[in-house]
Amino acid sequence: MKLFKYVLVAALAAAPALTFAQAAPAQPNDPIVKREFNQQRRIGNGIRRGAIAPRQAARLERQQMRVHRQMRALRARHNGRLTMRERRMIHRRQIIASRRIYRARHMHRIG
Repeated sequence: MKLFKYVLVAALAAAPALTFAQAAPAQPNDPIVKREFNQQRRIGNGIRRGAIAPRQAARLERQQMRVHRQMRALRARHNGRLTMRERRMIHRRQIIASRRIYRARHMHRIG
């Protein structure tokens, strides 16, 4: 069981680097991409420090992946750009994700 936990944590830590490595070169100064990267780093730090359980980390990773996938789909529609309305929508989703990461890292676990 411990081996499975370590494999899961390693996979979760490596997956964001592969997923977001593709998005970074396209828009290096884009605040949305920077924020995605920062939130991935926060999740990784929470896993390393033991503040986030592996199952909870997987849930947060999936949420990040959904936001990223939606952003890519929206950019594909408009030749790589986002409208202000789409930026606001992505921004709101990132705020919600950030709040969940914070709560996951600072929640006191019993046991």
